[in-house]
Amino acid sequence: MDSIDPATGAHLRSYREDSDADVESKLERANDAFADWRERPLREREELLAAAATVLRDDEDDYATLMTEEMGKPITQARAEIRKCAWLCDHYAEYASAYLEPDHYPSPAGTTVKTVYDPLGPVLAVMPWNYPFWQVIRFAAPYLTAGNVGLLKHASNVPGCAKAIEEVFREAGYPDGVFQTLLIGSDSVNDVLEDDRVRAATLTGSGPAGRAVAKTAGESLKKTVLELGGSDPFIVLEDAPLEDAVETGVTARTQNGGQSCIAAKRFIVHEAVFDEYVDRLVAAFEDLAVGDPMDEDTDVGPQADPDLMDALHEQVVESVEAGATVLTGGEPLDRDGAYYPPTVLTDVPAGCPVDTEETFGPVAAVYEVASEREAIELANDTRFGLGASVWTADRARGERLARDIEAGCVYINQLTKSDPRVPFGGIKDSGYGRELSEPGITAFVNRKTVWTE
Repeated sequence: MDSIDPATGAHLRSYREDSDADVESKLERANDAFADWRERPLREREELLAAAATVLRDDEDDYATLMTEEMGKPITQARAEIRKCAWLCDHYAEYASAYLEPDHYPSPAGTTVKTVYDPLGPVLAVMPWNYPFWQVIRFAAPYLTAGNVGLLKHASNVPGCAKAIEEVFREAGYPDGVFQTLLIGSDSVNDVLEDDRVRAATLTGSGPAGRAVAKTAGESLKKTVLELGGSDPFIVLEDAPLEDAVETGVTARTQNGGQSCIAAKRFIVHEAVFDEYVDRLVAAFEDLAVGDPMDEDTDVGPQADPDLMDALHEQVVESVEAGATVLTGGEPLDRDGAYYPPTVLTDVPAGCPVDTEETFGPVAAVYEVASEREAIELANDTRFGLGASVWTADRARGERLARDIEAGCVYINQLTKSDPRVPFGGIKDSGYGRELSEPGITAFVNRKTVWTE
């Protein structure tokens, strides 16, 4: 399993894939570890998670550098990701006990009835490369603290990050087998998921991958949580604070090289401010520094893989051939590495790739609408339903429109983001289930009713 620097194409290092015997050993170790881990007092599991936060903070620069080397994230954003992971650990270290407190119910005199939250066992996590630490810690922190044990199948282009996260939990003092990395290819996921020792699965990734995991898990009646793709609308109404809407819109589309499920992808702008907004957006895109992700001043680094960049460019080309207009960008940069410039498209025809597919890169499709109702209809005209952002000076108006948007989360005058304190997830082809906050720690537990006479 090779680690390749997308900024240069240079080979970084190689990792030996796990053999069938390795996988079997890790499954058995996870199963054995669960028997003891589930009995560990919750307060001790919280303390270990707080220790993991300390490890992340202490080694922030090393982990951030590794992330940038393997998938091209600008180094400043990589450091921010590590800090966010530590914050997530802090959150569950503080609130897990409250989230898992038994719920009591009315019962006859002399009896007590409550629901307790028991862990299920080994949980398989199939995770993507775009936020290689955050996505993993997002599942591991709550699920391990609830008493489950974790098996990570990370993306094959970030094996160094996968091993490093295993190191985080080991250095924090977690017992052997509570969190393990499986260095396996995607073709081995079904075999692991079908194993009786694996009790549940979570996946963040593409629709086809999510369907495959859901199908396999469903045949064994194993619970799953899926966070899949998105084509999030970014709605700018006629009374929107334009300066903020432009500044945040640029971040929402280009952060992490635009490689995010919850990135703003379809900019839906009221006709009264369309021309001004587009002019400002294009100017802001062109001001972004595209270059070496290790440079502190870089805003946009390379795409994570040349093949991914080629797929993105093909979407742009096909959309232009269908009638879309390129206002800036639109061609891979003539330099070493998988660099694609921030790109703005207007006159986007219905049915073209940037209209109907997820664009995983710094490409903004901009639409002009004549009313808020048209904006909502266009926002919902997608098979995805992950997040949305609405911009208006009238907060009550924003909240009213948020109820009409078909998405798992809607942010008003803010970009769509994940936050440890609030539930996160999508609907339609963007998946099901919720991560983070209380739902994130109770996703994979047995809600057991205990009646005491």
